[in-house]
Amino acid sequence: MKNRRLMLHPATLYLGLTLVVVIGSWLGEIYGWSAVMPQTGEELRVQSLLSPEGLRWWLRQVIRNFTGFSPLGMSVVALWGLGLAQYTGLVDACIRLIAVRRPRPYRVVLAVVLAGLLANAVGDAGYILLVPVAALLFSAVGLHPVGGLVTAYVSVACGYSANIFLSTMDPLLAHTTREATLAQTGYEGNTAPLANYFFMAVSTLVLMVVIGGLTMKMLLPRLAARSPIEPSHAAPRGLSGRERRAFRVAAITGLGYLLLVLFLTFSPYGVLRSVSGGIMHSPFVAGILFLLSLGLGLMGLAYGFSAGRFRSDADLIDGFSQPMPILGQYLPIVFFASQMFACLEYSGLDRYLVIGLAHSIDLSSFAALPALLIFMGMVAVANLFMVSATTKWTLLSYLFIPLFVDLGVSPAVTQCAFRIGDSATNGITPFLYYMPLVLVYLRSYLPHSGYLTLLGYTWRYSLCILLVWMLLFALWFATGLPLGL
Repeated sequence: MKNRRLMLHPATLYLGLTLVVVIGSWLGEIYGWSAVMPQTGEELRVQSLLSPEGLRWWLRQVIRNFTGFSPLGMSVVALWGLGLAQYTGLVDACIRLIAVRRPRPYRVVLAVVLAGLLANAVGDAGYILLVPVAALLFSAVGLHPVGGLVTAYVSVACGYSANIFLSTMDPLLAHTTREATLAQTGYEGNTAPLANYFFMAVSTLVLMVVIGGLTMKMLLPRLAARSPIEPSHAAPRGLSGRERRAFRVAAITGLGYLLLVLFLTFSPYGVLRSVSGGIMHSPFVAGILFLLSLGLGLMGLAYGFSAGRFRSDADLIDGFSQPMPILGQYLPIVFFASQMFACLEYSGLDRYLVIGLAHSIDLSSFAALPALLIFMGMVAVANLFMVSATTKWTLLSYLFIPLFVDLGVSPAVTQCAFRIGDSATNGITPFLYYMPLVLVYLRSYLPHSGYLTLLGYTWRYSLCILLVWMLLFALWFATGLPLGL
């Protein structure tokens, strides 16, 4: 009971972090904290949120900070599609089809880990859609649902750079690498989006083994000891004939929708590509989460009408209300979280700290490989208070690419080292944009849990992933294998 009283509610946590940012910005202005922006040469001065201008800014922006917080809108839209599929019984039918086969636990764990590692190919959908579904899947096969939630979360967060497909992050980081390289060194070597592909593809397999092993050997036994679940001796209930027909209709609907999206994106008619014909800044990439939610919703509709669950448009609206209990808990938390992120951005504290941390280490006296490993550790620390990979790389690329070029290291290798440090600590920082939603999911299974509860489950993953990934990088670098195409 004492521990429950000490466990901060996530909303209280973010209120406290906001106060820390406010006080830090006030101290920064008093003591004249400033830094030079590497990419522009302009001076960045920490702005106080307690100054008259800071207070006026906050009062003008407080509502916009909340409504403009991008994870809020993305989460609501994605949960509508997932909620509709769950309300009609489609999600339950999919899980029962898996459970009736009685798969071995390690196969379920590895499937969730692989899905989480590949999820960055479609942006941030893994945080919103995979995490709750993984909890349901683990429960259906007799594993602890919190184990599924944590496993999916660390796979998406800590393995964010690893993938066997081109992710949405690859072209963004490559663009910054190219600009910083040309501006600082004039180098015109390989800075393409696939410059790290070979290494990240192999990393996917390595991390799958690491995360899966930690889940099976440490997380699930620990959860079973602390909060055991009653094993079900009844055989999983299969689908009825009507449910099977409805499932086939939903599957055909989903396949047709997928083919339509692919046609509109990659065919000569490609209206979902950008004006220049590329994918990087296209409507397809910008709207990928909505497209996924719409696909789930359409499959849910097809299943609902075929199974007899839906009979009118009123049933459809009831389906949209399915995720409201989750959203009801999420909104108060995200209000305080959105204010914290906005105050941090306004004050400039995060950028000041990252630049200061970068200048605090001198790598010029080290050989290439030790310098790269120290750089990874520095990025992992910086990631604890600035999670945005693109923002961090915009700052750090202009500082470290020329330094490593002088050590004989190509920009593609430096970018690869950055991505390792940038991903490994995502699972333990409260500054992750989707942490509020993950905490809401966790509280649906452990009502008195908070950030420290999740941290207690995830810190081992972050540490092991960072160490194993650094070891893999060191072996790859020592053997001189190409990182990518």
